[in-house]
Amino acid sequence: MPNRFEQVDELAQDAITLILEQRNDGQWAKVHCPAAALSALTQDMTSPDMPPKDAIANAVQLANDVQLAIVVMDRDAVWKKEWGDLYRWEDEPGAAENGAA
Repeated sequence: MPNRFEQVDELAQDAITLILEQRNDGQWAKVHCPAAALSALTQDMTSPDMPPKDAIANAVQLANDVQLAIVVMDRDAVWKKEWGDLYRWEDEPGAAENGAA
């Protein structure tokens, strides 16, 4: 079963956010960790730009280390199926019944 990641439109305050971008010089990504979700941080931390595969690996390692979820901002449709299943909360079965619609 592939990994599943929720797609979001804004930085999460309770999870690590993987930010994907398509730019003129290629596809890039950053990993954002909010201070609100991790008491060891005094301010939000965002990585430098890196290739998406590297950012995914770094986000997964960080998430495992600090026990946080990962969400994905992908406004430019960079996500590749081989990285896992990207879904939106509204698309989940039962989301409407749980007040998400």
